[in-house]
Amino acid sequence: MKHYLKKYLKYYKVRSRFQKTETGRQHTLAEQYQNASINELPKIAETGFQLFSQFEEDGKLLYLFSLLNFSNRTFIEFGSDDGINSNSANLYFHHNFNGLFIDGNPKAIERGRYFFSRHQNEDGKAPVFVESFITAENINTLFKENGFTGEIGLLSIDIDGNDYWVWKSIDVVQPQVVIIETHNEFGMNDIIVPYDPEYFYPGKHPDYHGASPIAMTKLAEKKGYRLVGANELGFNFIYLREDLLKEGIPTVTVESLLQHPSNKEAQQRFEAIKDWDYVTE
Repeated sequence: MKHYLKKYLKYYKVRSRFQKTETGRQHTLAEQYQNASINELPKIAETGFQLFSQFEEDGKLLYLFSLLNFSNRTFIEFGSDDGINSNSANLYFHHNFNGLFIDGNPKAIERGRYFFSRHQNEDGKAPVFVESFITAENINTLFKENGFTGEIGLLSIDIDGNDYWVWKSIDVVQPQVVIIETHNEFGMNDIIVPYDPEYFYPGKHPDYHGASPIAMTKLAEKKGYRLVGANELGFNFIYLREDLLKEGIPTVTVESLLQHPSNKEAQQRFEAIKDWDYVTE
């Protein structure tokens, strides 16, 4: 019953988010960013707002893509559920992005296909939805089989598990921006939970998965990305390809993004699993 309520009634919950007035507001905001001098640009931490995203990621992504002049309007998001409350939906509805959603929940994929086929952006094209359990071994094949290779605008990763290992394995797309969940419970430790291709959340402990912010940022640097921001709570990290916006967007430190009081509370939970197996790369 819950599935069908979500499928058929979700529109009435989110319909105000599609309004042309909101599109106009965001386009005006994008123009302000684009017309500002480097000295006038706000810090990325000041640009957040939430419309479709889990927290204030919508505003921060809009800021980055505005400064990139929307040069690539393609996204890939996996661990996306139905794609409605996602990091890509705002870009889809208000800025004519399009792309690929992947999730292992067949009901979520059904809901997403239903919703986006009926409520499309100005291009009139629905995103591609793929139902699949995601592993480091199959992710590149999933992209290629669905026509996504080369440069894309946004890669969004949130699978509550092997996020680090899956991103590490991706080599068929080159995103401009990557947003990925890190495990802030691990604090400033440089650790990663070992890869388990059969992992399914919550596993043997709900906090025993993923990679620390330090480890994820080291991986990002190896792949040619630099850390530029995060959501306010400090676990959805935002990376920018290192050849982009070198003057306008400064690199930030991991520690600077872990200052929210909730991080200290989260790190206390690490005590229960601190002696378990971890790896460092």
